[in-house]
Amino acid sequence: FLFVPAVEVKIEVVIPEKERSKEEMSPNGKASPLIYKVNGTARHYHLEEHPIVSSPYHNPKDMVEASVCHVKDLENGQMREVDLGCGKALLIKESGEFHAVGHKCPHYGAPLVKGVLSKGRVRCPWHGACFNIGTGDIEDFPGLDSLPRFQVKIEKEKVYIRASKQALQTQRRTKMMAKCISLSNYNLSSTNVLIIGAGAAGLVCAETLRQEGFSDRIVMCTMDRHLPYDRPKLSKSMDSQPEQITLRPKEFFCTYDIEVLTEMQVAAVDIKSKIAVFKDGFKMEYNKLLIATGNTPKALSCKGKEMENVFNIRTPEDANRVVKLATSKNVVIVGASFLGMEVAAYLAERAHSVSLVELEEVPFKKFFGERVGRAIMKMFESNRVKFYMQTEVSELREQEGKLKEVVLKSGKVLRADVCVVGVGAVPATGFLKQSGINMDSKGFIVVNKMMQTNIPGVFAAGDAVTFPLALRNNKKVNVPHWQMAHMHGRIAALNMLAHGTEISTVPYLWTAMFGKSIRYAGHAEGFDDVVIQGDLDELKFVAFYTKSDEVVAVASMNYDPIVSKVAEVLAAGRTIRKRDVE
Repeated sequence: FLFVPAVEVKIEVVIPEKERSKEEMSPNGKASPLIYKVNGTARHYHLEEHPIVSSPYHNPKDMVEASVCHVKDLENGQMREVDLGCGKALLIKESGEFHAVGHKCPHYGAPLVKGVLSKGRVRCPWHGACFNIGTGDIEDFPGLDSLPRFQVKIEKEKVYIRASKQALQTQRRTKMMAKCISLSNYNLSSTNVLIIGAGAAGLVCAETLRQEGFSDRIVMCTMDRHLPYDRPKLSKSMDSQPEQITLRPKEFFCTYDIEVLTEMQVAAVDIKSKIAVFKDGFKMEYNKLLIATGNTPKALSCKGKEMENVFNIRTPEDANRVVKLATSKNVVIVGASFLGMEVAAYLAERAHSVSLVELEEVPFKKFFGERVGRAIMKMFESNRVKFYMQTEVSELREQEGKLKEVVLKSGKVLRADVCVVGVGAVPATGFLKQSGINMDSKGFIVVNKMMQTNIPGVFAAGDAVTFPLALRNNKKVNVPHWQMAHMHGRIAALNMLAHGTEISTVPYLWTAMFGKSIRYAGHAEGFDDVVIQGDLDELKFVAFYTKSDEVVAVASMNYDPIVSKVAEVLAAGRTIRKRDVE
């Protein structure tokens, strides 16, 4: 049963036998020893453990063993955080067996004991990442690392855990990975796999290929000047330096021969010749292609939009510069989007004033519904953020070449030293217009459940695609969120290797404002009702979004781990009815 205070969803989480067997053959297990054919040549490969966290059983001096409880102290389906003296582990009992893994989610350090245990995996209470309790392997995202797994033994009715001190202290493990056979043999202008874009989708694709034993050349290219970084932090933690938010250190890319070409923009793709043409004229031949270019922020269309001190937040430099310019000054944010609201929350304590301009009457109305939107708006107003709703910007005015005022269509004039624009984005796919790759009317690349485009060998992932969402009867949707980009990248990689793996993950996202987080799982586009439990005024609530009689999404604040519980029910293919939550 799914239960939280004041909310009871009477649905048993049962995965059909057929689905169980599928899970047991999960591609997230260890890489299968196959031979991958490249250009007709069979290539064998070797796997290496990432040196950052070595195998827990290498050095006897590094080992610790401790008695942690009596066998009867845990019931089936229970988890307990246990202390081994030099670090903690998560002890789990399921189906009469004990398992021990790292106790913290490697993504942002959430305590997994507060997460959700279901059918052989534990789901993080904060951002929904899932880990196999038998292997520690990551099975759903966000995050890149798996959990360390520890030995459990039973002696005289007592449970003992044997663990590496290093693994206990790092609480993360990088999965086994292949290395390239020999980069010296390669033609510089030819690669087996080319990945356009170096966000979460591109990086996870490259890592998954190496985890699955692929040992040929992988090249990632990005317009950015940095190695892949944690993009959500640009609006949530705006003064983060690039080196603080990098997803993998430079050494990682060297160790696993994942080449990253920075400040390189692809201008066109010739699908017949399998060649990507770069803006500077450089050409690269590929065998398999992943397009993961993300999106491009929309600009304002009014007079003065090109002025200094008017920003879209695209890079760490943008975010850092906005914080510097906004400190003790007047800030106007255009658009109550996730980005706009997160930036407003971050700057509220630092700026002299923060004004937010939005066309809708309530922030997040289309996403969270009017009642939740109003509760969030009230929280912002109590933190000195001023809203100007149901209006838009007509002009940006300067004084001595710098932004001075934002003029609204309502006639109101706002003082502004800095303006941040968050009015949405469009897919960064303009360079594909003549390529023959199928795109919809909005420019999104259309893919199937295996992230394949209409062109053999060409895959696409992340914010720039529409894909069939299993949760909504395979309706083609665009889900521009961090967790989904990770999963897209993994599915694309597995299918480059002909695994035939279909995407079935449940969308999961979060936003953080004024030290509070809203978690969200599902896909509520077109919802017709919202069932709210808890207290919106106290900002302790759970909202169930329904379409006809079915719950299609859930959002919560200060109600963990309800969103992760619902995500597990939906991931198991179960239906939650409206009557179950009312």
